[in-house]
Amino acid sequence: MFDVPSDPTQDSVVNYSHLVADPQRCQFASDNYAGICPEAWQAMTEANAGPAPAYGNDVWTFKAADLLRELFEVKCEVFFAFNGTASNALALAAMCQSYHSIVCHERAHIETDECGAPEFFSNGTKLMLVSGDEGKVTPEAVSEVVTRRDDIHFPKPRVLSLTQATELGTVYSLDELRALNEVARRFELRIHMDGARFANALATLKLPPKEVTWKVGVDVLCFGGTKNGMAVGEAIIFFNRELAEQFAYRCKQAGQLASKMRYLSAPWVGMLQNKVWLKNAEHANRCAARLHEALSQVPGVKFVSQRQANSVFAQMDPAVLEGLREKGWKFYTFIGAGGARFMCSWSTTEADVDALAADVREIAGRLA
Repeated sequence: MFDVPSDPTQDSVVNYSHLVADPQRCQFASDNYAGICPEAWQAMTEANAGPAPAYGNDVWTFKAADLLRELFEVKCEVFFAFNGTASNALALAAMCQSYHSIVCHERAHIETDECGAPEFFSNGTKLMLVSGDEGKVTPEAVSEVVTRRDDIHFPKPRVLSLTQATELGTVYSLDELRALNEVARRFELRIHMDGARFANALATLKLPPKEVTWKVGVDVLCFGGTKNGMAVGEAIIFFNRELAEQFAYRCKQAGQLASKMRYLSAPWVGMLQNKVWLKNAEHANRCAARLHEALSQVPGVKFVSQRQANSVFAQMDPAVLEGLREKGWKFYTFIGAGGARFMCSWSTTEADVDALAADVREIAGRLA
C-alpha cells in the first residue's frame, strides 16, 4: 500500500507523492475529500483559545447540544462521536438486544461499508436485508421480512434502519417516511436513521427537521457533520430519550468519548449558527444538479438513480472512466448499483463541475 523501503535501515526517502491530491483540483470521489469549512474552523479556533473542562463538560458541548434541540424543536439527548460508523453501530446497539434483527436496505452503509460494526457492537444482532428501487426501503419489503417467520428460532425484528439521503443519492419523501413509520409501529419496530448526509436530504425536502425525524417516528438520528464541512464529528440524537439511558458508557467503552470533546462539539456550534450546515448542503446539491445536467447531454451516459442530493451515479463506457482516471480525476465505482459515483461537497465549485463534464465530453467524443 505504501512505498516503504525493503530495508528500513537504509538511508532512503519514502515516496508518498502518489498519496497527495492535487491541491488545485477538486475531486469527486467523496465529500470526505473536502477540507474544513471556514465556520467550523473558526469555531475550533475559538474553542482552542484556552483550557476547558474535559470529557464534554465544557460550554461548547453544552451549547452544541442545545442548538440541536432548538433545530429539531424537541427535548432530546445528544452525544458526539468521531465518525459515522461508530455513531450507527452504537445507536443500533442501544436499540436492540443480540437476539434481535435490524431491517435495512441491501445497499445500506451499515451493511456494505461498516465492516460488521453494527453486529459487533450489538453482540451479534443480525441485519435483515431488503431490496428496493434507488436505495429505498419500502413498507411492503419491511412487512414481508418481518412476517416471514415468528418462531423462536428466527431473530426477532426490532429496528428499521433508514438512510437519508440514501446510498444512491435519493431522498425519502415525507409521505414515504410516514408510510414506513406506519409499518414500523404496526410491527413494534424502532426507527434508526443514518443521516450521514441528512443535511443534503433536508436541502432537497425544504422541510423543518422535525417533520422528517421525530414527527414521523424516528427514534434515533445519526446526524452527519464530517461530510458537510467538519473535520470529524457526528451527532447521535435520541428523540426517544429512554433509549439513551447509560449510552455514555457505550461511547466510553467504544473509544468514542473524546477527552477534549470541545473539538468535536465546537464545529457544530459554528455550523448550526446562521444555518451554515444547510447552506453547505444546498451548495453541494446545486453542484450535483449542474453535473447531472451536463452529463445528461453526453451521448452514451446513463444514470443509475435520480439526482436528489449531492451525488451523481452515472454509467458510461469503461474506456471513458479510464480516460478520466488518466487525466487525474478520482471517483468511486464500487458504491451503489454500478457505474461511477461523483460526489459534490461544500467546497466544490461550478468550475470544478464544468471541468469534469468537459473531460467526459472530450473523451466520449474521441471514443465515438
